[in-house]
Amino acid sequence: MLRKTLTVLGGALLAVPVPAAPALAVPVQAAAPTPPPTPTPPGFVPRTDPLPDELRAARAKPSVKAAGGTASGLVIGGDQGGHRIVVLDAAKKTWTTASAKWKWTPTASNGFADVAHAWSLPSDVRVRKAKGKTYVLSADSKGFLGAVEYPSGKRLWATDAGAPSNPHATELLPNGNVAAAASTGGWIRVYAASQGRAASAYTQFALKGGHGVLWDPRRKVLWAIGDDHLVSLKVGGTAGKPTLKEVSRSALPSQGGHDLAPVYGDRDRLWITTNYGVYQYVKSTKRYTASYRGSADIDLPIVKAVGDNPSTRQVVLTRPREGCATTWCTDTAEFFGSASQKATRTLPGAQFYKVRWFVPAYQ
Repeated sequence: MLRKTLTVLGGALLAVPVPAAPALAVPVQAAAPTPPPTPTPPGFVPRTDPLPDELRAARAKPSVKAAGGTASGLVIGGDQGGHRIVVLDAAKKTWTTASAKWKWTPTASNGFADVAHAWSLPSDVRVRKAKGKTYVLSADSKGFLGAVEYPSGKRLWATDAGAPSNPHATELLPNGNVAAAASTGGWIRVYAASQGRAASAYTQFALKGGHGVLWDPRRKVLWAIGDDHLVSLKVGGTAGKPTLKEVSRSALPSQGGHDLAPVYGDRDRLWITTNYGVYQYVKSTKRYTASYRGSADIDLPIVKAVGDNPSTRQVVLTRPREGCATTWCTDTAEFFGSASQKATRTLPGAQFYKVRWFVPAYQ
């Protein structure tokens, strides 16, 4: 197993102590109407997640066997090749675009004329519920951040954060606001999305390589992951003028933070992925561990997304696949669980960065 800054040797990683949070005051920008994002240079194509040269050999190799194994439940992913979000049935061993349960792209005709130009490379998608309705949240590396009603596709909120920022993730907060992370921009934001379908006011917290955000309803904090740290943030202020304040900071067990997701069935744990491994973070002890159910299969380098199904406990993950159009994409979702739950599902021609279970629960 590739590791860069691990302090535990030989694959028997049990727990990694986390340094205490630094006593540094981090400036927080108050929410205010914001100027238009930096214009995108002609022909500019953001690099969603360039792969370090040393890890190119770690990309998944095309499987020589047909898709097999058992998987169940819907998954959702952003297909950068098709410039769309798709919902697919994991039970189907053959995936096709025609068999997708849902396909969506923001256009002028469906109410996104002001932000459609910022859509092309969907990086992160997830599902949430609010006031009895289901919403799909998405971040696009060309700048789009938005939330749409499922399955109607009607707009709840959207904005253009600017392609140079390289947005990587979004999260719906209980009050209707939207949190977001941007890698190149190096920030975590909370947008006052509750104030209107195109509201642009936000508060910002600096986090190098911002990659993921996740609301924790039990602790009432926003978790965020960057290149080197996992932080928890208190969302304060009002819905119209939110604020962010650092509560805790934990150095990652290896460099290059990517995904942040709940471990369903254990509210004290989070899934964490970096360039070099897949871990679980124990909130109560502030420690990382690679000793968890299925770790022998799941603890892999360059995993871009990971998560377990709360009903079946089956894990789905995505990692770059050799031969895909970019060094960060794959056309295949990998499933892990019991012997019969080890499976792959491929959408020919797709360029997925992340695929997640279609599950709206925060935890």
